[in-house]
Amino acid sequence: MKYMELGKSGLEVSNIALGCMRISDLEEKDAAKVINNAIEAGINFFDHADIYGGGKSEEVFANAIGMNPSVRETMYLQTKAGIREGFFDFSKEHIIEAVDGSLRRLKTDYVDVLLLHRPDTLVEPEEVAETFNILKKSGKVNHFGVSNQNPMQIELLKKYVEQDLIVNQLQYGVMHTGMIDKGLQVNMKWDGSIDRDGSILDYSRLNDMTIQAWSPFQYGLFEGVFIDNDKFPEVNTKLQEIAETKGVNKSAIAVAWILRHPAKIQTIIGTMNLERLTNIAKASDIEISREEWYEIYRAAGNELP
Repeated sequence: MKYMELGKSGLEVSNIALGCMRISDLEEKDAAKVINNAIEAGINFFDHADIYGGGKSEEVFANAIGMNPSVRETMYLQTKAGIREGFFDFSKEHIIEAVDGSLRRLKTDYVDVLLLHRPDTLVEPEEVAETFNILKKSGKVNHFGVSNQNPMQIELLKKYVEQDLIVNQLQYGVMHTGMIDKGLQVNMKWDGSIDRDGSILDYSRLNDMTIQAWSPFQYGLFEGVFIDNDKFPEVNTKLQEIAETKGVNKSAIAVAWILRHPAKIQTIIGTMNLERLTNIAKASDIEISREEWYEIYRAAGNELP
């Protein structure tokens, strides 16, 4: 497993993280196997959110791992807050309440990273800044970031927030390449040339902000997995071809494709299958050539000018 710095935080984290959204579906003994399997593979970063499983995911995780101070020191925990039923809420009252709930469920005094979960158009950045100061000074949160935000939304927060925003969690993968397309199709009258996210990839690199890729195996918005999907024969054929040369499976190649980008993107994988988790974790050490990267990109249905 390879490790990387998260933003400019000084945190040395695995470049593959385990997303814990689905862990609420497991019995604690089975959840323990998944977590320990991830740790054995070298994963030291675990991604949560207060809404995952209605809070149950954090609870199952802590109980399964037997959370205590010595266990807590071996891992980095990230959680998210701001999504409520039918609306978003970045108010001080809600964020503090959400963090306290996550800490209680995770059986810890602090989280390493807190992300604002998707944008709230009613955000009052001065209030967010006050909230972050309270959480930082109390020792409940060490670092902060966002998810699914564009550069101007981030800049608005940065005008008021004292802490660095070290992470932006964005959907990205072989079949979700918008942030890549528009940079390759500059000055073209193609759909891919449309800038839908404000050059978030370049912005992140310029500002030392780590992109965390979520749902790397999905196409569309939770429409399904493209790996071994008959709808996508060309990309599966290409992934299989390259996988055979590397001695891994197609899923590992799909993650290695993300990790190949010099933006140093951390990939969040959410599988709860032990064998699949072990195989995907091998992606960290797989080297994808420039030629192979573009072959996969084109096989996914993307055109180059």
